[in-house]
Amino acid sequence: MEEVKPRISVYYAQNATIVTLADEKILDDEDIRALEDSIMPLIDGPVNLVIDFSNVNFLSSAVLGLLIRVSKRINENKGRLKLCSIGPKIYDIFKITRLDEIFDIYPDVKKAMQSLK
Repeated sequence: MEEVKPRISVYYAQNATIVTLADEKILDDEDIRALEDSIMPLIDGPVNLVIDFSNVNFLSSAVLGLLIRVSKRINENKGRLKLCSIGPKIYDIFKITRLDEIFDIYPDVKKAMQSLK
């Protein structure tokens, strides 16, 4: 049986849903569609979502587009989105595209969770 990618783990803590991206690379259109199909149902209604990038070393620009769509949906539903544990290479992409000015980015899940209090 073919492995489903990208793999994510979801857990609920305090007042947030934490999504940890399990794959090192998120590059293919198929992976990004699967990721969108996994995340979008989690953000129906007002939710605080933390996305943990600690395992991710490579991602395509299409992932950035997905993050913008996720952010828009969360904002429409009066929730909050926090990103965390983004490695230096990926963080450079956020800086170059100025997405670091749009997204709330934290060094780790704990700090992202504290920002929601």
